[in-house]
Amino acid sequence: MAQKQNIHLMYAIALLQGMVFYSPVAALYRQDAGITFFQITLIESISMALTIILEFPMGLIADKIGYQKMISLSCTLFLFSKIIFWRADSFQDFLAERLILSAVTAGLSGVDSAFLYLSCRKGESQKVFGIYGNLTILGMMAAAGVYAVFIGENYRLAGFLTVLTYGIAALLSFGLKEPARRYGTDGAHPTAVSAHRSFLSFKFISPGLLSLVIAAGLLNEVHQTITVFLNQLQYEKLGMSGSHIALAYIGMTALGLSGIFSDRLTKWLGNRTAGSTLLLLACIACLVLTLTGNAALAVAAVFLLQIAYSLFQPLQLELQNQLATDRSRAAVLSLNAALMDVIAVFTNLIFGRAAEYRLDAALGLACIFCGCGFLLYRLTDGESS
Repeated sequence: MAQKQNIHLMYAIALLQGMVFYSPVAALYRQDAGITFFQITLIESISMALTIILEFPMGLIADKIGYQKMISLSCTLFLFSKIIFWRADSFQDFLAERLILSAVTAGLSGVDSAFLYLSCRKGESQKVFGIYGNLTILGMMAAAGVYAVFIGENYRLAGFLTVLTYGIAALLSFGLKEPARRYGTDGAHPTAVSAHRSFLSFKFISPGLLSLVIAAGLLNEVHQTITVFLNQLQYEKLGMSGSHIALAYIGMTALGLSGIFSDRLTKWLGNRTAGSTLLLLACIACLVLTLTGNAALAVAAVFLLQIAYSLFQPLQLELQNQLATDRSRAAVLSLNAALMDVIAVFTNLIFGRAAEYRLDAALGLACIFCGCGFLLYRLTDGESS
């Protein structure tokens, strides 16, 4: 009973935390408060660096105090960050918001998926991961719809409504129950010391797990860079109007819900074939986007990339949990997330430099990164099939 309650509460939290009402105007919100675009990017860079630093320590703390307490702490800090954002009117305020958010990201990274994994019955975790991710997307779409219809230019109202939804999510997090750990027979609670020893002995860093994390990290950053930045540049280059670009964005976001079918796809094809196929499709999507001069084909390629990414996420979370040791699961998953953050730092720099040279060069690199991810994923076959 407690396990079902955990899953349902986590679903509600994901939906509520997806409802960031100012997300359609996040940059405009900051600029309206007097923050320059350079200051926005500087804050983001500092936040990313702090997240990387905090990933492993927060995972160790989670393994020591329990996943439920870490989730509740992180949700509470999340609420504080939104309150600061709502009232922020200076560089220092927005920096403070992002620094708190770094701690939240590091605190939840790996812990939420580990908590869900341990709250699931055997064989249902991948399906739960898919629903969990989709509810965040539904929250985003609902908030964007409310913003478009009711909020308009009232940025501060959008910030206040976000505070309300995050407040409810924080309250719900205190209703979670610590799930039973799947380790040992002595019932001892895992400690930071045991996790640290596992880290130092590299027991969890198998070639299969490392390959999986790098492959997933490459796909994550290709997806992020193309769907947030490069696709708009390519659409504009191919003559699409602003309204058509907006419609393409709505369609792309809706396709993020396809992750719900990840479990069915994996049961049909198996981990090996499903993961390899999705990474190969992402590679093909990037290649088409690089070479096409047709706007409709470009949109179709971005849609294909979105589908491949959305279907791959629940699968890679499932495999990470399978390959992680239960005694230090949160620490291991946090380290995985830290490695993905490091990959993000370098790929972002590479994408930025390439895009300054030529847009198709950056898109071509995305194709290469997906191809490398495909080859690396094949190395996980022996351990994750």
